[in-house]
Amino acid sequence: MIKEKEYVSRRTTLGKKLKDNSIAIVFSATMKTRSNDTEYAYRQNSNFYYLSGFKEDNAALLFHKEKGIVKTYMFVQHRDKLLELWTGKRLGEKRGRKHFRIDEVFSIKKLDKMLEEFIKLGQNIYFDFRSDASRIEKIKELSNHYHSHKNIAIIIEKSRLIKSDGEIALIKKAVSITKDAHHMAMEKSKILGNEYELLAEIEYIFKKNGAYSDAYTSIVASANAANTLHYINNDSKIVDNELILIDAGCEYEYYASDITRTIPANGKFTKAQKELYEMILDVQEKLIAMIKPNILRTDIQMKSEELLCDGMLELGILEGDKQELLKSKAHKKYYPHGVGHWMGIDVHDEAPYRTKKGKEIPLKSGMVMTIEPGMYIDKDDKDVPKKYRGIGIRIEDDILVTKDGYENLSKGIRKSVKEIESIS
Repeated sequence: MIKEKEYVSRRTTLGKKLKDNSIAIVFSATMKTRSNDTEYAYRQNSNFYYLSGFKEDNAALLFHKEKGIVKTYMFVQHRDKLLELWTGKRLGEKRGRKHFRIDEVFSIKKLDKMLEEFIKLGQNIYFDFRSDASRIEKIKELSNHYHSHKNIAIIIEKSRLIKSDGEIALIKKAVSITKDAHHMAMEKSKILGNEYELLAEIEYIFKKNGAYSDAYTSIVASANAANTLHYINNDSKIVDNELILIDAGCEYEYYASDITRTIPANGKFTKAQKELYEMILDVQEKLIAMIKPNILRTDIQMKSEELLCDGMLELGILEGDKQELLKSKAHKKYYPHGVGHWMGIDVHDEAPYRTKKGKEIPLKSGMVMTIEPGMYIDKDDKDVPKKYRGIGIRIEDDILVTKDGYENLSKGIRKSVKEIESIS
C-alpha cells in the first residue's frame, strides 16, 4: 500500500509546477451507465487516484496558488444515510479531515461556489481537457477571456513516468498474481474445451488473490483467432494441436500487470510452432537485454523490426533483401504493432513518450515498460510456407528500468518451450 505521505508529496510536486496566480481542478471519475438503471463497476480516474489514493466518486481536488503559496482542498460526497443504505458507507468531510493530510475537506456541494470564487482570483486555470463535458462547460462558464486554460493532465502524467518504491511493489504484486493465473492456464489448456472456460480460470485466480479487476479486457485466442490483435470474444473452441495466445493481466490496488504467453493447447509444440516461437522468444530476450537508462524506445522498436525481419527471412516467411524489406515495411504485415508501452496505474500508462518540443524521452531508472514482439500469420495467407499459416504468437513481459540496467518483473512466468511443455 502507498502511504498518505506519498500522495502529499505528489500534490506538493504538482503545486510547484503550477504557475503563480492560478487554480487547478482534478475531478474523480463519474459513474458510467451500463444499461437502463445499472452501472459499470466503478473505477477511479487514474490522475485523481495518483494524487489522492481516494476511490470514491463525486469528488474533486482543488489547488490554489498565489504568491508562491499553494493551498489544496478536497471535496467529497457528503454522508447521507439513505444513500449509504443503497451504495455503501462514505468517508465524508469529517473523517476526510482526519484521513487526508490536506488544507481542508469540504462537501462536494460547495465546489461550484468555491470554484467561482477562486477563478476570480486566478489568471491561469488548469483542468483535464478530457474531463466530463458538463464539468468542462461549467469551468468555461465561470471563467472569462482573461484566463489561460491549461491541461493539467499533461503535468500529472509526466510525473507518473517514474515509479516510486511503493508503486513498484504494487506492480510486482499484480505480476505475481498474474503469474499464478498464467500457470493455471497452462495446466488447464489441455483439459478445457473452450476459450471462455480458460478465461474463467484466469479470472478466478485474479479475484481469489485480491485483484478484483482485470487491468484490461483479457484475450484468450485459440488457433487463427490469435491473428486478431484485439480479439476479446473469447468464445471459440480450443483446437487440439493449435496454439493459444493468452494476453491477460490483473490490476492490484490500481496498478497493472500486462503479460502475454502463447502456449500449445495440448501441451506440446509442433515443429513449425516451435520454430516460430523460439525465433520470437530469442528476439524478445535480445530486446530486453537492451534496456538501461538513456536508451530510446524507438531504438528498441527499430531493433525489434530488424531482428524479426532476420527471423522471417531465415524461416522463409519473407524473401529478398533485408534492407529493401525494412524500407518497404514488408515485415509490418506480420508485426504491425509497437514493441511495448509504459505501464503503471493504467496498463497503457498515460505518460508522455516525448517532450513538449517533440524530443523523445529516454529510459530512466524507475520507468516500467512492456516488451512484446509478436508475429501474426493468417490461415489464408498463401505468401508464407503452409506450415506457418494460422499461427499467431506474442510474448510479453513487464520490465523495470534500474540504474544499471533492468529487472524483468515477470521473469518467473514460464515462457521457454521446455518450461511450458514441462507443466503437467
